[in-house]
Amino acid sequence: MNRISYSQFNQWAVCPHKWKLNYIDKHRQFTDNIHTLFGTSMHEVLQRYLTVMYTDSIKTANEIDLNELLAHRMKSNFLGIVENNGGVEFCTKEDMNEFYGHGVHMLDWFKKNRGMYFSKRGYELLGVEIPLDFNMYNNIKFIGYIDVVIKDTVRNRIKIIDIKTSTMGWNKYMKADKNKSNQLLMYKQFYSKQFDIPLDRIDIEYFILKRKLYEKVDFPQRRIQTFVPANGTPSINKVNLKLKEFIQECFTKNGEYNLNHIYRKEPSDKNCRFCEFKNKPDLCDRKR
Repeated sequence: MNRISYSQFNQWAVCPHKWKLNYIDKHRQFTDNIHTLFGTSMHEVLQRYLTVMYTDSIKTANEIDLNELLAHRMKSNFLGIVENNGGVEFCTKEDMNEFYGHGVHMLDWFKKNRGMYFSKRGYELLGVEIPLDFNMYNNIKFIGYIDVVIKDTVRNRIKIIDIKTSTMGWNKYMKADKNKSNQLLMYKQFYSKQFDIPLDRIDIEYFILKRKLYEKVDFPQRRIQTFVPANGTPSINKVNLKLKEFIQECFTKNGEYNLNHIYRKEPSDKNCRFCEFKNKPDLCDRKR
């Protein structure tokens, strides 16, 4: 049985040829960087805070030294990644110190303003890193992990939250990027199916933490931005059609990779800028 995830689907949606190079031809390369390390570490710190807040008390959560926890998680994650990749160090000490400094400011702002985003009265934490493991069809399973799930016990509603770290937040173009909003649309419907909860009782939200703020401005700025993409039936139907296209193109009826399909290339400045194959003409000539 083959397993697919949002990241795999998203890679195909951006460039099917890149997806083929990674998943069929097995050219997947080490791509960790300071941004992914920092993002993972911030996830872990916030999930720890919220877990203690909801299972114990706000007072106990506020007693956690979040800066010390962030430093520990960044160091531990760095050493783990380096060990798993043959000793290759993917960022400098200066990078680590810079991003840690940003994290200190982000966590300080979060702790002071936590009440704007997370309330304990009338809410229950259903879990963090909740695994999605849903059998679709054709011997294909969807897998994923939801960062935070909270229940509104008064209105009997569920909120799925995905934590993102960003340099300065999401602008209108990033919000309009369907490849971003598709993640929570997929999580919403598979959570609904896996836990037998009606779709209309599930809300979704991106919780975006900004590393940097604008300089020399005379208006207050927030370190946190929330974004709720359109997630009604029309939006879910659209992502389902795209997901069906992905499966039909890339997998056989037995759930194996489709080795005979010619996977199109989608060269563009945006798609190729950070692609690991952009300087490997033997693998990709960047021509349609």
